[in-house]
Amino acid sequence: MADPERSCILTRDAAPRDALIRLALSPDGAVLPDVRAKAPGRGAWIGVNRAALETAIAKGKLKGALGRAFKGEATSIPADLPVLIADALQRTVLDQLGLISRTGSLLTGSDRIADAARSGKLHLLLHAADAGVDGNRKLDQAWRVGSDREGEDLRGLVIPLPRTILSLALGRENVVHIGLTDPHAAARVRNALTRWLHFIGPDPEPEPCETASQGASASRTSGADQAGKTLIDEEHE
Repeated sequence: MADPERSCILTRDAAPRDALIRLALSPDGAVLPDVRAKAPGRGAWIGVNRAALETAIAKGKLKGALGRAFKGEATSIPADLPVLIADALQRTVLDQLGLISRTGSLLTGSDRIADAARSGKLHLLLHAADAGVDGNRKLDQAWRVGSDREGEDLRGLVIPLPRTILSLALGRENVVHIGLTDPHAAARVRNALTRWLHFIGPDPEPEPCETASQGASASRTSGADQAGKTLIDEEHE
């Protein structure tokens, strides 16, 4: 079944909702991120990155668009809305990894990940932001070998967080690399991470292994490629 699309409140373009970020109204009228798309009522969907959102807020374009989206309901835009969205997207990725780590399909440790990669059992490879370039390359190559994709540009995605944060989130020591062996779990994490990377934009000092923007474009579906914009849900959910 095709992923439902929504129309952009700024450009009127359309994109799949799963690639976007939903905004909802709190009881007091504040516009807040609803990244899991669970809040009741009318919603507005955004796909712009953080820089574009900050520009839209500064120029008053977001306020006008939200006024139309919420049919004139009183709304207030928190000054730190971009920060709230980035934090919520980060939390979603870490929460998903934390849940998967309890199922046995999340691997840490270079040797274990390399073995799974070479045997064709790896469905997603992740690197901490402060992982070493050589370690990344070795695991990337093992993944290509096991996936029968030697000579291609298959590489792990860099999570824009250091190993200390990843270790804390997973309750494990020294989490530098992460391998996911369940295809469905890998797809969920890839989508959540892609959405986060797209929003925060490229790291000012990208890791040599892969920049955030490269990771986002590599795993974004063709329909989601248009999600550089703000979208509205004109239905009650």
